[in-house]
Amino acid sequence: MPRPPRLVVETHEVDHIDDLISFTSADQPLAWLRRGDGIVGVGRAVASVHFGHGLPFAPHQTEGPEPADAWRHLCSAADVTDDVGLPGTGLVGFGAFSFDPRSASPSVLVVPPLIVGRRGGRSWVTRIRNLDAFVPDQSPNFAAQPYGPYWSGTLGPGAVAPADYQAMVRAGLDAIEAGEVSKVVLARDLVGTLPAGADLRRLVRALSTGYPDTWTFAVDGLIGASPETLVTVTGGAVTARVLAGTIPRGADAEADAAASASLGVSAKDLDEHRYAVRSVLETLAPHTGDLRSDSEPFTLELPNLWHLATDIAGEIADHASALDLVAALHPTAAVAGTPTDAAIEVIRRLEPFDRGRYAGPVGWVDANGDGEWAIALRCAQIGSGPARGFAQYSDTIPVTAHAGAGIVIGSDPELELLETRVKFRPIVDALA
Repeated sequence: MPRPPRLVVETHEVDHIDDLISFTSADQPLAWLRRGDGIVGVGRAVASVHFGHGLPFAPHQTEGPEPADAWRHLCSAADVTDDVGLPGTGLVGFGAFSFDPRSASPSVLVVPPLIVGRRGGRSWVTRIRNLDAFVPDQSPNFAAQPYGPYWSGTLGPGAVAPADYQAMVRAGLDAIEAGEVSKVVLARDLVGTLPAGADLRRLVRALSTGYPDTWTFAVDGLIGASPETLVTVTGGAVTARVLAGTIPRGADAEADAAASASLGVSAKDLDEHRYAVRSVLETLAPHTGDLRSDSEPFTLELPNLWHLATDIAGEIADHASALDLVAALHPTAAVAGTPTDAAIEVIRRLEPFDRGRYAGPVGWVDANGDGEWAIALRCAQIGSGPARGFAQYSDTIPVTAHAGAGIVIGSDPELELLETRVKFRPIVDALA
């Protein structure tokens, strides 16, 4: 592995920051937000770690056999001064990983030259310099920028039309009947465009304000608002939230209460949920102690649907970092199926597209190995392939979104199609 770049990192507290999103880049936002708090990045990367097929090499880029090892290597030569000491301070990399290792979309960890953050009423700025840069790093200004004009995008059927998706679900049920899998998660796509030059921070802000209890993210052109925590690691404590089993919200209070109640007793949804919880517990067990979870799922209320949810917590027992646990957990049964390897093969056979980073891990990691990671759901990839700015698009920028549903014995193709429509709603509404 080549010698890592020498990074100098300085984090200092600043006066209260109201709108974090206004500090990131309009054409290439970098963000991780929940309930208004979080971190955003500004400027061209001073260091990065890429994994995947056919990768272009960029200045200050390193590679390694595994993301966790490559990140530790990158951090080993960093000189970090952190006067704040909160999650998200110091040296931080923003990450978005592909769902399938065969994907043409690489996994990436990006270190920007400027990070602006807020948590628990405190705000900070982190500046990162690369002493080995061929050209001295141009640190961006620490200043909010006004939003550009409003815009709207369009999305329509992609490679899998609604009727095709129902046929795909029936094929998934055939695979279950044949004993290949117990559960498989199948997705469909929407494709469209948005105007060239659009201020993408407006998309980030619409998702963040419309779905404040989700993880709103923007990394390398992947923008979304995920309700599902893959794993968080903070000072040795580990948490995860498993979501599996879904029903749309009711049209009024009475119908909504009935929807929530029916989800809580649905044998089909409870079976789907148990597969997902079991996969997370079994994967975390070798790395943790005092691992515990809810005995029964609860119904999680989101603006557009109800989910069955289970919270899991434990303590790191083997010095694993957040990235070590991300590698161990992904893909969970909630986004792939059970058994995992067989479910991936069914997905490859039935889905006529590359998922890219959809349903892959997205989040951040710091120099201590702590971090917050979600599963990239309710999202869209802006631009075709890894984003490097959108100057090459003169008129419109391509957009691809995905949504999926867990298929188990008893799944109804029409209801699974309806579930994907509900799951598309956050990104479709935010683009409108």
